[in-house]
Amino acid sequence: MNLFDAIFAHEATLPAVSYGHRHKTYGVLRSETLRMAHVLSELGTKPGDRVALLLNDSPEFVELFIAAVSLGAIVVPINIALRLEDQYSILANSGARFAFIEADLCSVLLTGAEEKLRGLEFVVLVERPELGNAGQTGGKTRIRSLEALWQSAVEFKPAGFSTPGNEQPSLILYTSGSTGDPKGAVHRQADIFYTNKTFCAEVLELTTSDRLFSSSRLPFAYGLGNSLSFPLLNGATTILCREKPVPKVIARILVEERPTIFFAVPVIYNLLLEYHRREQPLDCSSLRLCISAGEALPARLGEEWEQTFAVKVLDGIGSTEMQHMFLSNRADRLRYGSSGVLVNGYEVRLVDDNGAPSLPGSEGHLWVKGESAAMGYWQKPEESARTFVNGWVRTGDLYRQDSDGFWFHMGRSDDCFKSSGQWVSPVEVEGVLLRHAGVARVAVVEDFDSDGLPCPCAFVVKEAIESNTQKLEDELREMAGLSLPRFKQPRRYLFVDDLPYTATGKVQRFKLRQGLRH
Repeated sequence: MNLFDAIFAHEATLPAVSYGHRHKTYGVLRSETLRMAHVLSELGTKPGDRVALLLNDSPEFVELFIAAVSLGAIVVPINIALRLEDQYSILANSGARFAFIEADLCSVLLTGAEEKLRGLEFVVLVERPELGNAGQTGGKTRIRSLEALWQSAVEFKPAGFSTPGNEQPSLILYTSGSTGDPKGAVHRQADIFYTNKTFCAEVLELTTSDRLFSSSRLPFAYGLGNSLSFPLLNGATTILCREKPVPKVIARILVEERPTIFFAVPVIYNLLLEYHRREQPLDCSSLRLCISAGEALPARLGEEWEQTFAVKVLDGIGSTEMQHMFLSNRADRLRYGSSGVLVNGYEVRLVDDNGAPSLPGSEGHLWVKGESAAMGYWQKPEESARTFVNGWVRTGDLYRQDSDGFWFHMGRSDDCFKSSGQWVSPVEVEGVLLRHAGVARVAVVEDFDSDGLPCPCAFVVKEAIESNTQKLEDELREMAGLSLPRFKQPRRYLFVDDLPYTATGKVQRFKLRQGLRH
């Protein structure tokens, strides 16, 4: 089965997409997806061609994604918030032949970039009349208007969609680039279906009455499942938002769209709690479930959210390489501070620095195996060989498992460091400091004392800017002294206005480390 047939097997009158004040049923979405298929066909799209999408979360993104994948093309979603150089890097690495781009981004992306976009044949501008933008033309790359192509399009014959082969690539999902050059994980259509029948079926338990809203965007593996494959493969409704999902925007969507499931990363949950306390109360009455991923959800944050809104937050871990989550809490099996338990259909194991199995109860490097694993990284054989090993995927995360089967994130392999000859997990130390009501956010990284020896340093964002910094530091030192062995206690506390994050909401600890070196 291809993606088009799987999605549009649902009743045509069911609501499929809610976008601003526009609503589309499955019947309307099907018709418009067929017209998008016609547009792609008229442009000369062939199986295996890479089609880049630099679009906001929108019906056009959804329709193009379904149409291109079902035609046998390879979709390359690109985060429009990435640095320009990263966008160029992805377009060049993927060898995209076509790119559908928000009209207001086009002039910036294409200006003086002919050499960097040599392989790009067509750029199709997606104009937003409500923004008053208009596409610009010029250069060697041929630029077309989606509106013009759309007006001349007729419905594509459904017979044009074929069932993909088992090893036929369908999409390239690029990593967030938190440690350098983005890498493109190559996935099949089968991977989309597999995450739907594993995590989605087991944890979300969707019905056609569910309305899903994700603050994580469609170009990310997490957001793609949340806002496209999970709702649409199950006859539910996806709520899309073009605007940046800041607390004020999310608060409005909670009121106007009444989602039943909300997906976010920990920093968003924290910002929403701050907004609820300081700006105006959040209306979470429609929610039956909240999901967190991206990085470990601190126990205090999950507990505070549930106490405040009477809605559980289920934390879990997935990756771009696995397409979605393979460890997760459940509504009936929840332990805050953990990533939950294993999702059926996946295997995980812990290994030590030498690749041998870790001792029971000890932490180790997490490896995962499952049928949604990527085929490798696009055009990067060396990186593929390091990450994909005999059917296993090296996650780069350190974990431990308790006796009840719950898994606890101990940090990234490259974030952990030794102090006094013993390993320090930043996540563990951060979890202790976050218990203090005066701490909004915190990140712990490796520092060096006056003797050049490694020790922990804590970057702290205060809950109340006007609070007494010295008093807070003294209390944090006391708290760390009571809860952590000496080698894990931060020697230095630096109070900052904010922390650096990737587009997926992960703290960029390497930037903090770099700042300490200067």
